[in-house]
Amino acid sequence: MAIFRCNKCGYLREVANEHIGKSAKCSQCQNVAGIHETTAFIEKIIEKYFTLQKELVNLREGTSSWDQLEIQVIDSPQSEPFSLKEIDPHNTKELTNNYQYLPIIEWFDKKNIKAKVNPRELDTTGFFDEIALALGNNYEKFKEISDKIKWMQKKGYTSTNFQLADKSQKEIQEFVKFCSDLYKYSFISKYFYQKQEKIIKITLQQSPQIVNFFNGIWLEWFAFMKIINFFKEENIKFSGARCLTIDFSNDDHFELDNFFLIQNKIPVCIECKSKEFRQELEKYAKIRKRIGLEKNNFLLCVADLSDDQAQGLTSMYEITFVNEKNILQHVKELISS
Repeated sequence: MAIFRCNKCGYLREVANEHIGKSAKCSQCQNVAGIHETTAFIEKIIEKYFTLQKELVNLREGTSSWDQLEIQVIDSPQSEPFSLKEIDPHNTKELTNNYQYLPIIEWFDKKNIKAKVNPRELDTTGFFDEIALALGNNYEKFKEISDKIKWMQKKGYTSTNFQLADKSQKEIQEFVKFCSDLYKYSFISKYFYQKQEKIIKITLQQSPQIVNFFNGIWLEWFAFMKIINFFKEENIKFSGARCLTIDFSNDDHFELDNFFLIQNKIPVCIECKSKEFRQELEKYAKIRKRIGLEKNNFLLCVADLSDDQAQGLTSMYEITFVNEKNILQHVKELISS
């Protein structure tokens, strides 16, 4: 293991060797300090110790006996979990800093699993998180929109219409607002509402990021933001990562949609599926066992899955099924148990 030591407040902790030579922000005082190779760091400390000891002997000239200077060995503290206090989770790059997700890397390192984080996946200064929450919190209402956009993109079509004549005034207002936000944040390239005919016309975006978003990435963003918003509200410390890649010692490679280490002691893995999921159930069960998670701590969030289906599938398989409505409640129960 490597050593992080803050030169300002003296905070000390162990970190994985892969961070040697890098800098990190101190979780106690926010000062930036370096990460050192352990042997070299200890040699430097010993060198300073003997230098100070010699100086002390010189100062005590003529003194035949003096209290032996003791070195107290202190267990290296764990990396501190992250807090969103005074941070807007919807517009921040703070989550991209390695001190935020470092406890997760260390958690996997103890299991001889190499975890890698792409900081760009944790940048919330864009608008993926806002649209994902708007869609996930109202999925029954807006499923028609996201499904049609996904289908049109898959077929290579560039535009589509939504007929609103059979909807209530409130539903029309909600549809118009959501489509307007899609245009405002550039998830669609054109938007027009024909009020008299009650028809919304949109032109689709063709960029890969937007295509992937409607193809299922939205649910990953939704689950991540839903949970960290709760952490902020309750001032719960955590470490979190999206699109976390893990490599086992036999070179097996997997990507985890969302992973949290809550209060430095509760690991939670969340896989997300907005479409067909049945063919991958055995894969998820094997991953859960290989990373050493309890069944309750490995969640498969399936959009539009009924509560009864989630309960029944959970009793059948070695993973826990949730949907976009009850995922947060399950995480709350994990924390309180």
